[in-house]
Amino acid sequence: VQLQASGGGLVQAGGSLRLSCAASGVTLITDNMGWFRQTPGKEHEIVAAHTWSGRVTYYSDFVKGRFAISTDNAKNTVYLQMSSLRPEDTAIYYCAIDSRPLAYWPNLDWKTIGSWGQGTQVTVSS
Repeated sequence: VQLQASGGGLVQAGGSLRLSCAASGVTLITDNMGWFRQTPGKEHEIVAAHTWSGRVTYYSDFVKGRFAISTDNAKNTVYLQMSSLRPEDTAIYYCAIDSRPLAYWPNLDWKTIGSWGQGTQVTVSS
């Protein structure tokens, strides 16, 4: 599976962005999908994830109420709608696919993630 993330950019604090991640090389996504982010000098941290059906969702505390993850199964694409952005949201955002249950995702070792694509830079100015 190849993942291609897009939609990053420069936005002012309080603004919004929508990230997209298209999966190719697979007919239908049946694994869990999510978003991580990384800032310089820090480890990758999970932002949001959900089951392939979209029925179960996880959000890190720092994005609850501001970000929303969704999937278009027909397009094999996962989205991250980001609102009320803050300067501390500045990071490179990565999408990922992994078959492990969603309960495991908050503690996943980034290096063991099933598939992940190149990141997209999000910069929030104050």
